[in-house]
Amino acid sequence: MEGYIYYFAVIAVFLLSLLAQSRVKSVFNKYAQVPAARGVTGAQLAYELMQKNGLSLPIKAVAGSLTDHYDPKNQVVGLSEAVYGSSSVSALAVAAHEIGHVLQYNEDYRPMRMRSVILPMASIGGSIGPLLVIGGLLLSLLAESVGNTGYYIALGGVALYVMVLLFQLITLPVEFNASRRGLAMLTDGGYITDEELPGAKKMLNAAAMTYVLAALGSFVTVLRLLSLAGSARRR
Repeated sequence: MEGYIYYFAVIAVFLLSLLAQSRVKSVFNKYAQVPAARGVTGAQLAYELMQKNGLSLPIKAVAGSLTDHYDPKNQVVGLSEAVYGSSSVSALAVAAHEIGHVLQYNEDYRPMRMRSVILPMASIGGSIGPLLVIGGLLLSLLAESVGNTGYYIALGGVALYVMVLLFQLITLPVEFNASRRGLAMLTDGGYITDEELPGAKKMLNAAAMTYVLAALGSFVTVLRLLSLAGSARRR
């Protein structure tokens, strides 16, 4: 019965994630057809917002859809083609969000710093953690003489994978804060009107939901790995 609950949860989270991703694209495409009254492009907005905050980083156009990002390692803001040269409400919302990340990094925003610290461990945990759980379970099943060694190996794998969950949980305040900063910069600077603001909010809220579901998916995976690790314990 427990296994069925897990598979149901996995399928539910997967379907919700697909819906969330579909909604992001749908909302982006909808407000990509709505030109902002100010008329600046995403790249121009990003440059002006950084300039207002005493910053000057390269802004480059990147291929793909919704591939916008801030690279703190190389100090570059990447804007997708649909954002870089567009003056739509969607483009300005996304560009302002990325500059929100730039400001977080410049101010040494604690959740962003924590996320950077956890990232290497999360990368290792995501690739090795499940393998250790499976390896520990197989060891326990195939070699009775090892006692609870397989169980402890499996627990180690769970602990590693928890780093993935922690990374995604810390990502939530980072993303929400960047959106709040972005919306504040858009309204305070007069880049969008009161009529355009709801569209910008819908765009950023839809994107935020994908991060929430990613964290939920990792939580479900942690529970399943814990269940498998428990099966490796000899009583």
